[in-house]
Amino acid sequence: MSAGQGAGRTIMLQGTASDVGKSLLTAALCRIFTQDGYATAPFKSQNMSLNSYVTWDGKEIGRAQGMQADACGILATTDMNPILLKPSGEMSSQVVVHGKPLREYDAREYRESYLPVAGGIVRDALNRLRTAYEIVVLEGAGSPAEINLKDRDIVNMRMAAWADAPVILVADIDRGGVFASIVGTLELLEQEERDRICGFVINKFRGDVSLLQPGLDWLETRTGKPVLGVIPFLPNLELEDEDSLSLAKEPNTARLPDATGRSGEEDVLDIAVIRLPRISNFTDIDPLRFEPDVNLRYVEHVGQWGCPDAVILPGSKNTIGDLLWLKDTGLADLVRKHAAGGGWTTGICGGYEMLGARLMDPLHIESAAEEAEGLGFFPFEVKFSEVKKTVRIEGLTRKMNQRGAMPVTGYEIHMGEIVWPEEPDSASRPFEIREQRALLPGLGHDAEPYEAEGICSADGRMWGTFIHGILHNDDFRRSWLNELRASKGLKPLPAELRFQENRERAFDRLADHVRGHLKLPLIYEQLRMPKEGKR
Repeated sequence: MSAGQGAGRTIMLQGTASDVGKSLLTAALCRIFTQDGYATAPFKSQNMSLNSYVTWDGKEIGRAQGMQADACGILATTDMNPILLKPSGEMSSQVVVHGKPLREYDAREYRESYLPVAGGIVRDALNRLRTAYEIVVLEGAGSPAEINLKDRDIVNMRMAAWADAPVILVADIDRGGVFASIVGTLELLEQEERDRICGFVINKFRGDVSLLQPGLDWLETRTGKPVLGVIPFLPNLELEDEDSLSLAKEPNTARLPDATGRSGEEDVLDIAVIRLPRISNFTDIDPLRFEPDVNLRYVEHVGQWGCPDAVILPGSKNTIGDLLWLKDTGLADLVRKHAAGGGWTTGICGGYEMLGARLMDPLHIESAAEEAEGLGFFPFEVKFSEVKKTVRIEGLTRKMNQRGAMPVTGYEIHMGEIVWPEEPDSASRPFEIREQRALLPGLGHDAEPYEAEGICSADGRMWGTFIHGILHNDDFRRSWLNELRASKGLKPLPAELRFQENRERAFDRLADHVRGHLKLPLIYEQLRMPKEGKR
């Protein structure tokens, strides 16, 4: 089949609740259909997440849709997530439309004023994808049975109707009540919505599936719809999570500090990440989870501090608000004490901004507070503007302590601008970067100049950068970790972890796992495509 105007087939995954595994199952289907020879793309009309992804042309979408595009082996575009909501307060969000900030809305204003406009935006985006791809895998949000939200829905059943997509309803058995959640969801849907559901997937199963079979038989008899698969829980999958809620739910495998403040293994690097209330792009830290000599842990209060070898201040959607929280909790004092004692400290994006002398937000771009004193490690000030910088970058490291020049890639997402009282010495600027999109074929500007980026202390133990994904650069990450090791009198280790290669293997592992437990011929039947794919 070739996709003509709007000819691409569609299928949609919706859940009985949030966090049932829709994003990973969508990624799995994207990989499976791609493996089976179909040009495939993901789509989520509206996503709410602080964990974002920058497309090749410098636009911002939900991290999950970027990951799903990677699973398809294609470049992500804003058509895959035309509307992104980034919570900035308890009842307000920054609304990002086709990768660019529109404005802040509170929940009621967004629902009443903007959702009627948003429907046309998401339908147009989907139609463009259906023209370009043979299969589009749609992902819903939360539950389709939220009665108070259904009349303005643009992401669940109404989106499925616009797409003419059969819907797979996903339920998480790990949280209990799986049959009640499925039947209850169906009961709250309108008849035409129930008719659109083509079957169920029970996710995160642990145990002997034969013991579940009587329940599966009952469910099929009760609903008249098939169970399309029971997917066993898949441990140690090296793929990023959708949002920071998963940090609280993930089992803590870190070696916690003992009474002496140490983690109990002197040849292991104890790295503490400050778990900011509005932490964003926390996937920056992911590669450290898989380094053999790293004990990675998240710190939310002073009782968890211990005696870390390195502290990471991550990104934030509300940098001033999170900086004030850092001070109120006493963690700011511990960061200062750590640095004064020769401890290693890194700030990424919002965390980088906190390292300076002062943060100013006179237009209340991020925060209700107009300014705040920074941690004071460097003399720069930060001023928040209405223009958000979103670019993919490539570059080189300058010599930072023992590091020689090495290539790095990543992306920037920030509204803060660094203002220096005087230009810092070039030796203290750790990176030289330029926009990566300038290097793509056909876009020209091959001579795009490099610009100095970031800041580093004279001894190399404290550094900050706007570069998200900096720790995804394997050689750079290992070089930094080996400097930490040297400071403890430990021998260096080789750069054996190749994170992006591991990620590709993880996509294949996920696809093989889901393929082995899914009634894929029934899904291809719903797509009106050959049951064995193109292979």
